[in-house]
Amino acid sequence: MSGVMRRAWAAALVLLTACGTTPSTPVEAPAVQSAEACPYPESGFDCDFQRRFDQARRYAADRPGATALVVRDRERDVVWRNEHAGDMVWTASTIKLAMAADLLVRHRSGEIELTAGDRADMDAMLFDSDDKAATDLWMRYSGDDHRLFNAHFPGLGLVTLRPQPGYGRVFPYWGFQKCTADDLDRLLAHVLGGLAAEDRAYLVDRMRTVAPNQQWGVWAAGPGARPGAKNGWAEEDTGWVMNSIGFVGPAERYTVVILNDLRGEGGYDEGRETTSEVARLLFAGRF
Repeated sequence: MSGVMRRAWAAALVLLTACGTTPSTPVEAPAVQSAEACPYPESGFDCDFQRRFDQARRYAADRPGATALVVRDRERDVVWRNEHAGDMVWTASTIKLAMAADLLVRHRSGEIELTAGDRADMDAMLFDSDDKAATDLWMRYSGDDHRLFNAHFPGLGLVTLRPQPGYGRVFPYWGFQKCTADDLDRLLAHVLGGLAAEDRAYLVDRMRTVAPNQQWGVWAAGPGARPGAKNGWAEEDTGWVMNSIGFVGPAERYTVVILNDLRGEGGYDEGRETTSEVARLLFAGRF
């Protein structure tokens, strides 16, 4: 190294040392959140929710059967779904919410006139999921061929719902239908954003004031979330299903669909535990 070069290097070293570093000291990169910290960065949800989604997905994956999950932020119009959201699953009694919404739409349009008895049946099938009340309404308003409800359901968001033949003397029948979690997500969006204000308020109130035997699944989000739910459970020939759909948060901001298709790997107790713990992981302490 020449004398000139040595003097230039020494001058540079003095300057760098005065600034608190040396040529061999690495420059620290700016902090960047890792993929683990924000596992779903394209979801549109904040990092806290993303971590909750990941926890819930991992928990559900280790539980009996398969669990379909969909969460929607209605204010920001973003949706997160897991890998089972498109699976066809028995609806069980979640379809009763669609029945109630359809009857309210038909009544408001003048197509039918709901009686006091009809409204009592609607209250019963939403409050404690009364099957007889649902069947009475189905037989009264499904038309001579029992297809009228199913003809209307796609307009409420249930675009892939399919009645299942071979399970009784009535077909279609509310008790034997399958759809996806994505369908039920669209149903909730329609109930909360597509119905007349009075009809929406009625359904929100009924979902918030269900019987104690319905207070699981979405209900596990906690009282601070002000949850509302329509749950459904059944033991079909493919095994138990334990389903919970509803809303949480101020102004019903978030909707959630949790469908646990146990596939013969468990029963009522396991399914209730799974759906409730998923809701707790997603929302508890958030509000």
